[in-house]
Amino acid sequence: MGKDKLEFYDVKTKSKFQTEEYRVEERSGRFFAVAKSPAGTHECWKVLSKDAAAKLK
Repeated sequence: MGKDKLEFYDVKTKSKFQTEEYRVEERSGRFFAVAKSPAGTHECWKVLSKDAAAKLK
């Protein structure tokens, strides 16, 4: 089974996109999904709950 598709919001282009290409990171006890923007070289971050992070890892 592949990764779940997540929706991200790109603040630079002010648009939403969905992708299965992301990684899960923990910073200061908070969890984030990080994906490369389809419209540039920057990354888009999405806050995850602890439960969602555990499920997606």
